[in-house]
Amino acid sequence: MSGLIDIKVPDIGDFKDVPVIEVFVKPGDKVKAEDPLVALESDKATMEVPSPRDGVVKSVVVKVGDKVSEGAVIVQFEGAGAEQVEARPVVSAPPSPVNAPAGVAEVRVPDIGDFKDVPVIEIFVKAGDSVKAEDPLIALESDKATMEVPAPLSGTVREIKVATGDKVSEGSIILVLATSDAAAAGSAAPAPAAASAAPAAAPVAQAGGVDEKAFALAYAGPAVRKLARELGVDLGKVKGSGNHGRVVREDVEAFAKGGAASAKPQAATASRGGVGGIDLLPWPKVDFAKFGPVERKELGRIKKISAANLHRNWVVIPHVTTHDEADITDLEQFRVTMNKELEKSGVKLSLLPFMVKAAVATLQKFPEFNASLDGDTLVYKNYWHIGFAADTPNGLMVPVIRDADKKSVPEIAKEMNALAKIAREGKIKPDQMQGGTFSISSLGGIGGIYFTPIINAPEVAIMGVCKGYWKQHSADGKTANWRLTLPLSLSWDHRVIDGAAAARFNVYFANVLADLRRVLF
Repeated sequence: MSGLIDIKVPDIGDFKDVPVIEVFVKPGDKVKAEDPLVALESDKATMEVPSPRDGVVKSVVVKVGDKVSEGAVIVQFEGAGAEQVEARPVVSAPPSPVNAPAGVAEVRVPDIGDFKDVPVIEIFVKAGDSVKAEDPLIALESDKATMEVPAPLSGTVREIKVATGDKVSEGSIILVLATSDAAAAGSAAPAPAAASAAPAAAPVAQAGGVDEKAFALAYAGPAVRKLARELGVDLGKVKGSGNHGRVVREDVEAFAKGGAASAKPQAATASRGGVGGIDLLPWPKVDFAKFGPVERKELGRIKKISAANLHRNWVVIPHVTTHDEADITDLEQFRVTMNKELEKSGVKLSLLPFMVKAAVATLQKFPEFNASLDGDTLVYKNYWHIGFAADTPNGLMVPVIRDADKKSVPEIAKEMNALAKIAREGKIKPDQMQGGTFSISSLGGIGGIYFTPIINAPEVAIMGVCKGYWKQHSADGKTANWRLTLPLSLSWDHRVIDGAAAARFNVYFANVLADLRRVLF
C-alpha cells in the first residue's frame, strides 16, 4: 500500500452542510467508477455522490445524519497498489483497445440524465495541459442548468475532441488523456483547487480586457463564470473566499463594484439584453429603507432558476393567449360520483386528471400543439407527456405525467398526487420534470378568471385554467340555465401556431370536457 485515497464531496452548487441520508458502501467493498457511495439530501432534492474511479473501500468516514459540504472526505480507498494500477475514466466505458493504447484514456461525457445534444459552452484545458482528478475540463449548458465535466484522473491532455458550440450527449468523447502509473497514483488525492496557474512565460489570450487563460483556470463553478462574463469581470484576478479558495458569486459581485480591474463596465448593461440593438437601462437602485421599514429575504434556489427560465421563455417566444369557456356541469357531477365509488381505493379525483385526458385527445386532433421548434424545423412528437404546474414551498415546479394517453384517469390522479408530494418535499428528480410535450397550469380553487400562462420551452403551448363558476347559458337566446363554467386560457407560440388553430384547439378542448365520450372518437 502507498497511503489512502480520499474521496471527497464534489461541487454540489451553493449547498452547504447537506445531510447524509444513505451510505451504500462499507469497508472492504470493491466499487467501480460511477457506483454510488452516499446519498445527500438538500432542501431541493436528493443526490447521489458517485465514485470517481475504481477502488476498494478502506474506510467510510461519514455516517447517516452527518452534514457535509463540498470538499468533505466521505470515503477512503486503499492506496494506489494492485487495485489501482490502471485507473479508468469516470464513465464505465473503458478506453478503446484499438484507438487508445496503454496509458491513454478517452474521457467521455458522464451520465447527465435525459439531456442529449447539450452544447459545449466553455473548454478549460488545451493539449499539453497537466490536470488532476476533479479539475474541470469543459462546461455544458442545457435548458435547465449549466454543468462542468471534471477530469476522472490525473494526466496530460493529449487531444481535445470537441470545440465550443459542439453538441454532446452521454458517452461522447471530449478529450484524450495520457496517463501512467505515476499519474494514476497522483490522482489519488484530488486537488480541491483548480489546475495550477499558467506559466508566466506562456502567451496569454486577451479578449475585451479579460485574460482568457486565467479566466479558464479560475477555480469557480459555471454559474459564477457566467456571472463574471455578464459583469465583464476578469475572473482570473478575483480572489476566492469559498472553500479551498473557490470563487463564489459574492466575490465576483464585490469585485465588480470595486471596478478597479473590471473590463468594460458597459458590458454589464449590454448583457441585460436589448431591443432592436438598443441596450436596456440598468435596473434602478433604490434604498427602500429611506421610505420606511423593510425586510430583505433572499430568493430561494428554485425561484432563481424558475425566474431565469420564465424570463427567457417570455422574451424569446412570441406569446399570444386565447380565452374560452368549458361547460363542466356534467363532468363535475361525474367526478363527484366517481370519488364516492373510489373512496375505498384511496384515490381522490380532482378536475386536473380529466383535463390531462382532454389535453391528450385535443393534442392528437391538433398535432402541431404537441411539437417543438428545432431551428427552422418543427418536430412532431408521437408521445403525449403532460406537465402540470405544482406550487411548492420552494417555488414553481412542473412534474410530467409520461404516456398520459395510456393511463386511466384514476392512474393519472394517483401519479399526479405522488409527484406533487415529492415536489413539495424537495425530493423530485430532474428526469421527473423532463420530456413534457404540453403543460397545464391550474389555479384550482384559488380564484381568478383568466390569466396568461408562460409557455414552458421547448413546448409550443400551455393551457391555463382557473376556478369554475356558475353562469347562465342560453342555447336559443330565450331561456337560460345555470351551468358550471371553467375559464380556459391557452397561450401559444405564434411562430408555430396561428389564431384560427388556437381558437379551434380551445373549442375542441372545451367540448371534450363538456362530454368526455368524445375521447372515444
